[in-house]
Amino acid sequence: MRLGILGGSFDPVHYAHLLMAEICREACQLDQVWFLPAAVAPHKQNHQVSDALHRVEMLKLAIGGHSSFRVSDLELKRGGVSYTVETLRHIRSQQPDDNLFFIMGADSLRDFPTWRQPEKICELAMPLIVARPDWPNPDYRALAALVGPERAEQIQRSAVTIPLMQLSSTEIRQRVSQQQSIRFRLPRAVEKYIEANRLYRG
Repeated sequence: MRLGILGGSFDPVHYAHLLMAEICREACQLDQVWFLPAAVAPHKQNHQVSDALHRVEMLKLAIGGHSSFRVSDLELKRGGVSYTVETLRHIRSQQPDDNLFFIMGADSLRDFPTWRQPEKICELAMPLIVARPDWPNPDYRALAALVGPERAEQIQRSAVTIPLMQLSSTEIRQRVSQQQSIRFRLPRAVEKYIEANRLYRG
């Protein structure tokens, strides 16, 4: 199986997350894409996030009806800081015959060498770099230093570009706290879940 892994806080999930997953699925002929909400994102250790139950339920509502999308609570069950290398190592041990693709934004490439064991991440899975029209062209030189020029070129050839969507979970949370509309920024079912559970009210 060709399996895409998309991690994040998903607090809340919105249409840009879903579009990224769908474009990667289609462009790279992925059989499945797993959404993995982080217990604690390494770069957000000082940020308060919504309860894991809410983030999982919103994801399930958002991807409902898509046969190739799944929600995995692997990182939530493990707890603590959610390091990508540990997640990929676990998935590889459970599904050794699958081809893993780790979906990451092109803006993360700059800091990728500072992640925990980035060379091991590239060994366990093919990094699937997602670029946007408003971002600078991805700089693959850091990858070449980690994995060698041949593997870096392979990763570059697999890169995907998505349409510009100016959406962020931070903005959605702010709009809810200010009693502004979030309609058409995320699936209607997720919007109603946020409303019913009075999330992000401050």
